[in-house]
Amino acid sequence: MKSSIQDKSKLVNSVFSRVYKKYDLMNDIMSLGIHRIWKKKLIDWMNPQVDESLIDVASGTGDVARLFSKKNNNSANISCVEPNDEMLKIGKVNLEKFKNIKWHKATGEKLPFKNNTYNFYTISYGIRNVSDINLSLKEAFRVLKPGGRFMCLEFSKIDNEIINFFYEQYSKVIPVFGKYIVGSSEPYNYLTKSIKEFYTQNQLVDLIKKNGFSNVEYRNLSNGISAIHSGWKI
Repeated sequence: MKSSIQDKSKLVNSVFSRVYKKYDLMNDIMSLGIHRIWKKKLIDWMNPQVDESLIDVASGTGDVARLFSKKNNNSANISCVEPNDEMLKIGKVNLEKFKNIKWHKATGEKLPFKNNTYNFYTISYGIRNVSDINLSLKEAFRVLKPGGRFMCLEFSKIDNEIINFFYEQYSKVIPVFGKYIVGSSEPYNYLTKSIKEFYTQNQLVDLIKKNGFSNVEYRNLSNGISAIHSGWKI
């Protein structure tokens, strides 16, 4: 079990080390830009208030942290957590003007923060990539304050057979885009495989509940291509 966890960690790290230079461009191409709307919907559902704090795990290039910060006039204390060196460097450059945002190199399974620290925990398109999802959820619960909220945005399962058919056909060409734009199809073979093998919306609800969260619910986006999951630390 330990070796399989280490193997996944190395695989995911190598994937992001290959795609980091054109990460945002590929996201725009793959989702036709819709991922930006999905992230705004995540922030709108959170509805953060002035001075509420955020830990954003698997921050990537910092999209969610930027949106959260702007939502409450850059008053929030925000910690961005990213395990990949190259992605971390890009994220720091992207958000260097935000003095309220600090970057940390760490994994979701081992967060370098005290118990009961944050009002919100977000992970956007990162929970598929953690090596141990239960440990990551336990860490999320630990660092949230009582009354804090866990929010997860992730690819999910489509609830319409016709849309799902066309989505599956489209998914087959994503590695082709990767080959011509990034120079390698392998990271996007991993992407499509990881989406297909990931939990259903209700399975993820059960996992979140299992790790301590209450009032867990989800909202589908674009017929379930993505979904937002929410849970509270009570």
